[in-house]
Amino acid sequence: MGAPVGALTAAELEGFELGFSLNGTSVRHSLGASWDTRFEDVDPVREFSWRKGGLGFAGWYYSVTARDHVGYESWLERDRLILLDRDPQVAAIISQPFWLHWDTDDGKHRHAPDYFVRLADGRVRIVDVRAEDDMDDRTREAFAATERACARVGWEFEWAGRPDPVFMANIRWLARYRRARSGSPAAIADRLLEVFGEPKAMWQGAELVGDRLQVLPVLFHLLWSGALETDLGGVLMETDSLVWAEGARPWAG
Repeated sequence: MGAPVGALTAAELEGFELGFSLNGTSVRHSLGASWDTRFEDVDPVREFSWRKGGLGFAGWYYSVTARDHVGYESWLERDRLILLDRDPQVAAIISQPFWLHWDTDDGKHRHAPDYFVRLADGRVRIVDVRAEDDMDDRTREAFAATERACARVGWEFEWAGRPDPVFMANIRWLARYRRARSGSPAAIADRLLEVFGEPKAMWQGAELVGDRLQVLPVLFHLLWSGALETDLGGVLMETDSLVWAEGARPWAG
């Protein structure tokens, strides 16, 4: 959701336009006339392609949230996409959803935010991804303009930097098991939740359920979904990592 346009003055909405592609047709309207578009249905405004010798690492990631492939233009964007895909508050993710256009005394400007995110409660979050040490004046100005535009229509804006490397390595591993098929059979999942009702080492609990080759994919899927928990920061997951069912967090002393 966003702020109702009727509650905003013309002065608050002027100065920004959105350009996007809907069903193959290019559209460009003022921010006030287009902020409530279902951007879940638009096409990315830029292609995601990899070129030999290029600086970027573009690609496509299959999102279980979107139930479709979502594009990214760097490893950092891919990592943020994985984190968004795991976030239970996120209901939809669209990459490069629109061009934001605005003018300054220096001339005309445009910027394509990295992700449009629809949250489960209807709110909108616009996410731009860039590491702090890769920021320059032009990027800072573009992010600042995007944040101003978002504020005018009640959208959230997030500048996402580089995540903790250990935490991200653990999440990348769990993402291999994000698809629903990794969580079956249900009998194994139910048994794992029962066994880890009391915190146990990962392999110790898995062996109580059955053959590790069958059990571990289900265990990793439950860790991805949050039904099982472990400490994902600080150290990489190991066979003796403590695992517990949601709500059964061990006493930290």
